[in-house]
Amino acid sequence: MGKYKFKLSENFINKYKRKKAPFGFNGLGELVYMRTYSRIKEDGKNERWWETVQRVVEGTYTMQMNWIEGHQLGWNPWQAQKSAQDMYERIFTMKFLPPGRGLWAMGTAITEEKGLYAALNNCAFVSTKTIKEDYAKPFCFLMDASMLGVGVGFDTKGAGEIVVKGVDTDRAPTTYEIPDTREGWVESLQHLLESYFHGTAPIEFDYSLIRLVGEPIKGFGGVSSGPEPLQEVHESVSKMLDKNVGTPITITTIVDIMNMIGKCVVAGNVRRTAEIVFGEPDNEEYLDLKNYKVNPHREQYGWTSNNSIFAELGMDYTEAAKRINDNGEPGFAWLENMRKYSRMKNGGDDKDHRVMGGNPCLEQSLESYELCCLVETFPNNHDSLEDYQRTLKYAYLYAKSVTLGKTHWSDTNRVMLRNRRIGCSVSGVAQFVTNRGLHELKDWLEQGYDTIQEWDKMYSDWFAIPKSIKTTSVKPSGTVSLLAGATPGLHYPESRFYLRRVRLSKQSELIEPLQKAGYKVEPAFGSEDTTMVVEVPVDVGEGIRTVSELSIWEQFSLAAFMQKHWADNQVSCTVTFDPETEGKMIPQVLNYYQYQLKGISLLPRHELGAYKQMPYEAINEKEYTKQVSKLKKLSFGVIHKEEANIEKFCDGDFCDIEIIPTTGDNDDQEYTN
Repeated sequence: MGKYKFKLSENFINKYKRKKAPFGFNGLGELVYMRTYSRIKEDGKNERWWETVQRVVEGTYTMQMNWIEGHQLGWNPWQAQKSAQDMYERIFTMKFLPPGRGLWAMGTAITEEKGLYAALNNCAFVSTKTIKEDYAKPFCFLMDASMLGVGVGFDTKGAGEIVVKGVDTDRAPTTYEIPDTREGWVESLQHLLESYFHGTAPIEFDYSLIRLVGEPIKGFGGVSSGPEPLQEVHESVSKMLDKNVGTPITITTIVDIMNMIGKCVVAGNVRRTAEIVFGEPDNEEYLDLKNYKVNPHREQYGWTSNNSIFAELGMDYTEAAKRINDNGEPGFAWLENMRKYSRMKNGGDDKDHRVMGGNPCLEQSLESYELCCLVETFPNNHDSLEDYQRTLKYAYLYAKSVTLGKTHWSDTNRVMLRNRRIGCSVSGVAQFVTNRGLHELKDWLEQGYDTIQEWDKMYSDWFAIPKSIKTTSVKPSGTVSLLAGATPGLHYPESRFYLRRVRLSKQSELIEPLQKAGYKVEPAFGSEDTTMVVEVPVDVGEGIRTVSELSIWEQFSLAAFMQKHWADNQVSCTVTFDPETEGKMIPQVLNYYQYQLKGISLLPRHELGAYKQMPYEAINEKEYTKQVSKLKKLSFGVIHKEEANIEKFCDGDFCDIEIIPTTGDNDDQEYTN
């Protein structure tokens, strides 16, 4: 798409070809990298870390170069080379990391040739409030974004705004031959919904062009599921709408359609997905969406979204707390605070008054059709505040550069070109607090935040674009933090020592080197014919408290601390609690912290290792030492054709979607909570 192509100096790159990447956690970080982010090169071999970093950095500066040259703003090749080399060093050493989206897509044909810059973004939100203007648009946006790997939030404000007219069976059906493309799948849904909402002729779909099961999906990775998931969503949506003909669209219908789409995307192997839905706190229909005794039909797809409420300041939290104590939902989003405040310490500024909701893990305030790009920093991987501030320059610059790429949605471009919203996050908070204390963290956060604002002023002037409406957040993290050997976001570990299990295809070339190095590899329970599970012992560090040692009050306090001193967007935090001893405290703690937070979710505490081959299993130091003593040097050597499995948007421990395989499914997802 761009005329110009930036390249790092060969002499510079040569210095890193033999350098050992500082992957964390006894080989876990490298395994996750090889499984999740290492792309196949033209010669059929997999990228090594130095090559991935090169691709990402060159892709980032290519975006800058095309913007600057395209607007005749004056590109400085020498300065760009120097800057790009500094960014390279800080990514290579994992002082900061782009999001999984960036590690996978930046600098590839996805952006360089197809111009699908939306794929670089982590998250999005769409409101159904304007459904009257374009009946199918919110649903198609969610499907399109999900198929690009973007996690999407949505609301139920369109309930009652339109009537389900039903298809006109007196008219002859029209046939739609579905192209074997993302656009074709989305357009098929659009045609189906419009036939029901406009009352036009029935649609008959021709699936013959869709590639067969098992064929590779070039560019985005993975293999085709065939047309079956798409057929299923067509049939499911049709049956559901048939039952609602002649009635206004309901909350349940809106969420049903969105969740059916989510199931289609997950099952289709096109892309993993994450959804969050927002509803009103006093609406029983909404609150019962995950009560499968009331809504048994939703059990097949209700798991695709986290369900939260737009909490109102001063509301009675008693009823919501009862539901949380049972299953951990609903989550809470205080929309008034999201709109009124940046960092809570700065007082109300009302500059984000157009915000309508947030993303699936709720670290970003978002307008309708807005996307966001996140980037992750690791303060504990720095020796000094000055060095961390230097890292923040390049973390910020990566995210800001992503905002230069226009999407294929006009509504999204209108919002993003105006807001330029980004989310610079921090991970390893638990490690930093353990090693340096909370007071030093406060200093680093506050001075770091000021540093980002200075760079935003300078680079926004250089790009000749608006400053970012908001710049910082705390995302839950997950696989990206594993690469760097960091605890995810602000969350404390459930155990200092644990076994981390990772799923791999039975044909994966990663298995043999893992076995040679002494890692335990065994068939996956329920998917023995297709999937293997590798077990990695992990020590998160001496002196780090476990989450069971933190009360519900202390966890809320830390989230409020980060919202006050760092995040002008939001803090993604899942508070775990003992339902027996702390469940009754939920209304009080929500009442107290509602004026200090923008969002929060809670989860009843469960025992690690309660199920066979769970992703995490707590072990003691003796067992950890025993496991580590069996390990030899891990070397993946030259790996061929190991197709990476891009992380879900929401890759934290508390917001991943899980389908536990029971019938031989080869699903490489994490366990839901």
